[in-house]
Amino acid sequence: MKRDFVAVTDFSEAEIRETLKLAIDIKKKPHHLDVLAGKTVACIFHKPSLRTRVSFEVGIQQLGGHSLYITKDEFDLGVRETIHDAAKVLSRYIQMLMIRTFSHQSVVELAHYADFPVINGLTDLSHPCQIMADIQTIIEHKGKIDGMKIAYLGDGNNIANSWLEAAARLPFDLRIGTSKETPPDQKILDEAIKAGKSKILVTDDPAKAVVNADVIYTDVWASMGQKHLAEQKARLLADFQVNAKLLHKADADVIVMHCLPANRGQEITDEVIDGPHSVVFDQAENRLHAQKAIMIKLARESF
Repeated sequence: MKRDFVAVTDFSEAEIRETLKLAIDIKKKPHHLDVLAGKTVACIFHKPSLRTRVSFEVGIQQLGGHSLYITKDEFDLGVRETIHDAAKVLSRYIQMLMIRTFSHQSVVELAHYADFPVINGLTDLSHPCQIMADIQTIIEHKGKIDGMKIAYLGDGNNIANSWLEAAARLPFDLRIGTSKETPPDQKILDEAIKAGKSKILVTDDPAKAVVNADVIYTDVWASMGQKHLAEQKARLLADFQVNAKLLHKADADVIVMHCLPANRGQEITDEVIDGPHSVVFDQAENRLHAQKAIMIKLARESF
């Protein structure tokens, strides 16, 4: 039976831990794992990409597979042809698919009709591969994820939503600092609280979010597809900039994370992103290892 990874919650707590352990193991000592030998993985991009495209294509190659780059011109979800028809056609050609697009529901529908595993490389609603790499990074630097105080500051976007999904599976202390006008998805927030796994706080007070934090995380204030809202978001979120003053309220050994690309001087200062607390480039590297582990798990269970 094929498996998908469209949201963090597609994996159980045990499966998340197993996948993260594999990611850490193959980073330390790369295994010769040809789980994708003779297989083609389609990579669909409707948004610009650096980390997602390169990390997936390199990871597919390292797992013995062949990557196939597809743009909106070839696969415009539900426009040129129905998602159902496209999924059925691709099922005759490929063995796995990663997609980076806008509509989350379209990816859910694609996964429903496809005979191959579907991986969410990013939608407007969630970014599960990024959060898996982020948790890997926290474990590497802090020794664990359980009980960590994680403060996310900024827009209630796909990153905030995926952190909430992670909090529904793993036990940690998640604080989301954002304005009242830029909250995370209400349904995802409600489900995370209902899961009862983590302590969850949403606050419009950045100082309250970061007090004694082990991790401070931020992202751009206006995501792709929202650049027309950049000035409005900048006004609403100006108090949530990650800077040296804010860092002093966190734990002395706090690590600072950003999923990149960064608008330096806006959501984060140069002093912080280039400073001793920053682990942003470890995060970027770990996209490769976490995604390889995800692909290995899906391949082993689906092929």
